[in-house]
Amino acid sequence: MMECKSALAEAKGDLAEAEVVLRKRGIASAGKKSSRTTKQGSVGSYIHAGAQLGVLVEVNCESDFVARTEDFQELVRDIAMHIAAADPQFVRREDVDQAALDKEKDIQRGRALNEGKPANIVDKIVEGRMSKYYEEVCLYEQPFVKENTITIEQLIKTKIAKLGENISVSRFARFKVGDATETGA
Repeated sequence: MMECKSALAEAKGDLAEAEVVLRKRGIASAGKKSSRTTKQGSVGSYIHAGAQLGVLVEVNCESDFVARTEDFQELVRDIAMHIAAADPQFVRREDVDQAALDKEKDIQRGRALNEGKPANIVDKIVEGRMSKYYEEVCLYEQPFVKENTITIEQLIKTKIAKLGENISVSRFARFKVGDATETGA
């Protein structure tokens, strides 16, 4: 109640602006919750029409109470569907193995040099292209397929703010008929 009152005071009586203030505070508090452990949760699945593609994903939270809520289950379904559509290789940027990272950096460095870019700016170009690489292969960095204005990480933070508990994706596996190497992180 006091949060609402202070948000309304901050917005100078404008209800719509007060709602925005409260939402911003919720996202900020979600960042503070990220250090809390997540030992409960749910395993979700998504089977694409035609049964040629399937995903299993483990999404964790702090309590089984939150894990059973409709909001949390909707998040699990959305993430599983997103994995089926976007085919990420890793959950987070930190999960990318060093060999894959080195290989991609070498490719991007060679590409920049072959394009005739000056040697003094090649490192900046590689850095920019590596950001794009992370966006392609890391689940948390990918734009959400249902609403491409937010990333999966932002979607999760929105749910953390709403549910009041830390939420994280632990692992996933993506299976496609005829593809011997399933994607899993």
